[in-house]
Amino acid sequence: MKAEAWIFGVCTVFLVLVTPAYWLVTDASEKGGDWTGTSALTMTTLLTAMVTLYLGFTARRLDPRPEDRKDAEIADGAGELGFFPPYSWWPLWAALTLGLIVFSVAMQAWWLAIIGGAVGAIAVCGLVFEYYRGEHAH
Repeated sequence: MKAEAWIFGVCTVFLVLVTPAYWLVTDASEKGGDWTGTSALTMTTLLTAMVTLYLGFTARRLDPRPEDRKDAEIADGAGELGFFPPYSWWPLWAALTLGLIVFSVAMQAWWLAIIGGAVGAIAVCGLVFEYYRGEHAH
């Protein structure tokens, strides 16, 4: 977690330096400045600072991972990395129904959005309950 905290810390420092520079550059070129970009950069700075603080405090409370120790060996990071599912068609159907819903909203065809929502609900249920039936049931 220390490496991640350092990465977000560097991003926060960068944004702390860039935000006032952006405000000065846009204020010099126009009357009143660009408040939209300055506000977005300010919020981004605060969000990266929040993530930095969270990761820093979490890294202190947890035992160091092999990535955080200088004396760690490559073998220390070995072991089970997690569960990786086999092939599945359900994410394709879920993505296609989401694309259909977005397309129907853009074309203002609300009847198509309702059909896409119904088919999407079936696709999401299939994705969630994929490991309860069939070949890969647990």
